[in-house]
Amino acid sequence: MSEETLHRQNIIACIWDFDRTLIPGYMQGPLFRHFDVDEKTFWKEVNTLPEYFQLKGQRVSGETVYLNHLLTYVRAGIFKGLNNALLRRLGADLEFFPGLPDFLQILKGLARSRPEYRKHDISLEHYVISTGLAEMIRGSRIAAYMENIYGCELIESPPPPGYLQQPEFFDGDDQAEVSQIGFMVDNTIKTRFIFEINKGTNKNPDIDVNARLAAEDRRIPIKNMIYVADGPSDVPVFSVIRKSGGRAYAVYESGNEAEFAQNDALLRCGRVDSYGRADYRQKSDTHMWMKTHVLQICDRIIREQELAVSERVGKPPRHLQNKPAPPEEPPKQSTFLEE
Repeated sequence: MSEETLHRQNIIACIWDFDRTLIPGYMQGPLFRHFDVDEKTFWKEVNTLPEYFQLKGQRVSGETVYLNHLLTYVRAGIFKGLNNALLRRLGADLEFFPGLPDFLQILKGLARSRPEYRKHDISLEHYVISTGLAEMIRGSRIAAYMENIYGCELIESPPPPGYLQQPEFFDGDDQAEVSQIGFMVDNTIKTRFIFEINKGTNKNPDIDVNARLAAEDRRIPIKNMIYVADGPSDVPVFSVIRKSGGRAYAVYESGNEAEFAQNDALLRCGRVDSYGRADYRQKSDTHMWMKTHVLQICDRIIREQELAVSERVGKPPRHLQNKPAPPEEPPKQSTFLEE
């Protein structure tokens, strides 16, 4: 890092999708079990909603319409008492793929595993970007390993009209149910968070994600990122990551032939660098691929930083020495032969 740049760019970011990447299936499972709701019925209704609204001349997002349907269940009394505190408690019930969350700490340790990495103060951060519920992820066992969690947010006790003149409404009701959508994440919006991480907006809110920022001033270059997700819905992020020199890895649930075929197609069309089973235990293909590429990024960071130093630091001045003049050469003998 020079005096003119904002960051040393010695941080690696592992960025994870959540559903079917870190956990089997979808995170809302504990929610359905808690309220004794049939999960298949709920998702069947959700998947039909875009067509239902289209027939009425209305357009909805197929990726996030489930949030509205969830609130419909709350209003109907089926999810009675659902609030953010309950969502966070239910997150503790989420079961992860084999090897997690321990593998996350192993990856963080790799960035400090060699003296040269420590010399250059290399570190690794984990992020989740999910179309699921942020509060459930925050309540899960994996939250402690995450630098940031980006997901959908639900609001309870929204302020009523005129609330600016009624400060007693500011605190809200701790027992209130969720009633509004605060933030939606779909698979296109995910790319926004890639640039937030890239520019350091998550660490310095004064930096707007849309602000122009020179490549050398960005906190984590995209080429220092590895994005892991489960399939075709993450193509927008895969594309952004790979276009800028980062690495994209797809996972599938062991034994799931359909997911395997999807990931194989992503590899063949150049969307991902590789793919493997969602098994993060030692000696698994995914475990070894991730470790290999984290180490490669560490080594490249060192090369770049040492090159930058050598280019900026000139050679020290040296004393000039008066060298004795070389002796004169004796005259050359003629090669003419007298007759």
